[in-house]
Amino acid sequence: MVDPSPAELDDIKLAAQKLWTLDENRLKPGVDYAVNLQSGKSMWQKGDAASDKLFKGVKKDTWTKPTYVIFYNLLDNYERETGVSESETAQEKKEVNDFLDACLRTKVMQYAHKYCAERGVAPADAAGFKKVLQQMWFSYYRRDGGGNDSCGFEHVFVGESKGESITGFHNWIQFYIEEGRGNVDYLGYVRPKYGRDAADDEDRLISVQFAWKGEEKNVSTFFVGTSPEFELALYTMCFLCSEEEKTFLEIGPYDLNIVCYRIRSKYGDKVATAYPDLIGEDPSNALANLTL
Repeated sequence: MVDPSPAELDDIKLAAQKLWTLDENRLKPGVDYAVNLQSGKSMWQKGDAASDKLFKGVKKDTWTKPTYVIFYNLLDNYERETGVSESETAQEKKEVNDFLDACLRTKVMQYAHKYCAERGVAPADAAGFKKVLQQMWFSYYRRDGGGNDSCGFEHVFVGESKGESITGFHNWIQFYIEEGRGNVDYLGYVRPKYGRDAADDEDRLISVQFAWKGEEKNVSTFFVGTSPEFELALYTMCFLCSEEEKTFLEIGPYDLNIVCYRIRSKYGDKVATAYPDLIGEDPSNALANLTL
């Protein structure tokens, strides 16, 4: 069922848990992909704590899933440097349209749509909701002076270079692809703020330190193995249903905040950033015993 219950409509934590159970395209650790976390560090520690790559591999048939394939096609549509104006070709517009259509055919996005509509923050019709997604994720805006050089999707799922540092870049698929191309150097995982001191290779939410084409990011947190539509749906729900910058959730054994910042617009707010902030682990969480 993709209809939110009254309890879920009253508590976004329950809605996020429901969204997790609906993610049919989520990959299984040790089956569909494998990682090698190696050594941990604090976000302020420098140096390379990982001699090997983060990802050992991802199963080939992952790239037959429609949302994964179209998501992959979007990743090369953007200028890496902030301050450099973005332009969009007819083919790139089609890829965005195809991606949103593919996401809207999945249970997680259908649930997110119904949830937001029943909360009164999104249109009830699919075409209207698609326009909301287009506006908030793919409409360009100015991030670093000059022309329109950024959008929410680019920042969150692809990443950007600003000066000598990396901003955004909160997606495991982009990390896997760029690491495979030799553009990302994994420098070790960042220990959670609370909970156990070490992570393991089956964790589904990790914080990492890395360099992308020579420019470092002290910490970036992302889900691992989740589908593109799950992340888009989760961030969309938090963005639309809360004016707060942080939305506290419990997903599996993880306590986390979804952090959202917005660009105000008379046509509808745009995503400045959205990402998970891993607080720690609590095995007593309601979904801790689900298969992660």
